[in-house]
Amino acid sequence: MEFLTFVLDLVLHLDVHLQNLIAQYGGWVYVILFFIIFAETGFVVFPFLPGDSLLFVAGTLAALGSAGGLEIWPLVGLLSAAAFLGNLVNYQIGRYLGPRVFQWRQSRIFNRTALLKTHAFYERHGGKTIVLSRFLPLIRTFAPFVAGIGAMTYGRFLFFNLIGGLSWVFSLTFLGYWFGNRPWIQKNLSFMILGIVVFSLLPALIGYLRTRKASCADA
Repeated sequence: MEFLTFVLDLVLHLDVHLQNLIAQYGGWVYVILFFIIFAETGFVVFPFLPGDSLLFVAGTLAALGSAGGLEIWPLVGLLSAAAFLGNLVNYQIGRYLGPRVFQWRQSRIFNRTALLKTHAFYERHGGKTIVLSRFLPLIRTFAPFVAGIGAMTYGRFLFFNLIGGLSWVFSLTFLGYWFGNRPWIQKNLSFMILGIVVFSLLPALIGYLRTRKASCADA
C-alpha cells in the first residue's frame, strides 16, 4: 500500500519532484533522467517508473530555459540515447535467455509452439510492435524483451528501435516544451499528467478486455 501511494505521489506531482531534483543536483539531473528512462525501457522489473509523463514534464521545464534548469537539445539527445540503449539491453537479455528457453522441454509452464509463433510474429510485425509499443506503458518494457526471446532479426530490431525511441522522446518532450507552460495546463498539470498516463494505458486495457470477452465467449 505504501509503495502504491509513493508511485501515485511520484506520478501526480512529478513536476515538483523533478524541480526538487534539479535544485538539489543541478546538471547531474540529466544523468538521473538518463538512468530513469534507461531502466524503465531496459529492465522488465521497472515498468512502474515514469516514462511518458516524465518526458512531458521535462519538456515543460526545458521551455523555461535557465529558470527551469534544463536545456531542450541536451535533454532530448540524452533521453533518446537512454531509450535506444535501454531497449537494446532489454532485447539482449531476451536474446541471451532465448536459446536456453528453446531447450526447455514442452510442459504445462513452457509452450515451445507459442514461442515459435512469437518468433514468426516478430519477424513479420516486429517493426510496428517495437515502434508502437514505445507509446504504451508496461508493454514498451516487455516488447524488446519478448523480441529478444523470439529472436527477432538483430538488424531489424536496431532500425525500428532507433525509429521508435526518437519518435517517443521527441514527440512527448517537445509536446511539453511547446504546450506545457500554457497557463491553463500549468493550473491543471497534475490532471494533465494523470490524463497522459490514463490515455497511454487505454489501448492495453481495451486489448485486455477484448481478450477476456473472447475467452468468455469461447467458454
